[in-house]
Amino acid sequence: MEKRLGFQMDRLPVSAAIITKNEEENIVRCIRSLFFASQIVVVDSGSTDKTVSLAKELGAEVFLEPWRGGFGVQKQLAVDLCREDWILVLDADECVPPETAEKIREICLTSSDAAEGYSFPRKNYFQGRWVRHAGWWPDRVTRLFKRGKGHLTEAAVHEAIIVEGRVQYLDVPIEHYTESDLGRILEKINHYSTLGAETAFREGRSSSVTGAFFRAFFTFVQDYIIRLGCLDGAAGLTLAVTDAVNKFCKYAKLAEMGRLKR
Repeated sequence: MEKRLGFQMDRLPVSAAIITKNEEENIVRCIRSLFFASQIVVVDSGSTDKTVSLAKELGAEVFLEPWRGGFGVQKQLAVDLCREDWILVLDADECVPPETAEKIREICLTSSDAAEGYSFPRKNYFQGRWVRHAGWWPDRVTRLFKRGKGHLTEAAVHEAIIVEGRVQYLDVPIEHYTESDLGRILEKINHYSTLGAETAFREGRSSSVTGAFFRAFFTFVQDYIIRLGCLDGAAGLTLAVTDAVNKFCKYAKLAEMGRLKR
């Protein structure tokens, strides 16, 4: 039992589902923000840092599972291990602020509406700054749902939760501390763009290097100018550039896959 927001909060009938790989810099903040959850499930796919030991020390149920080829499938594995009436899906670099924990308490214990799922705005932080433009706010995501009423799509990247029933929009946020180290951002771009290109290739889509360039150029213009990422200063410029690089890599890899198939 912990004291927050002036009241004592008992554990709630909530299971939190998290997937990890080398998240020692984030997992402590994430799990500590879930003080209200009766069960915290961590599915780890081969961490070589302290992620697993830290999660266990904080009381999470840790399951060691190989990578199943995509984020949607991996997260569904964590969801399937949840036992409580409500399931909250979080990324390891996200956390639940106190006001959101209080709202979840109200939903679990006092809410009388018939919503099967709940959507949150997500506050994205990059290099210590809350990013408010270029589509990064409110960046609404569905994360809380009744057990048996929701599932993850099988998308390799950009997976989503599908709820069977009504989804209610909430005003309280989930906080997301996105990767700020440029070296690791480039590693993620390489990984995510490969997954995205493989998915597009399986769907029968094609591209060219020229097409990849123009997609990247439009992405930068859209993020930095049309969606006002320029108002976020250096962070906005960096995010617009890395988003464009990710777009170029995805479609250039798709073009390469098509060339190799011929």
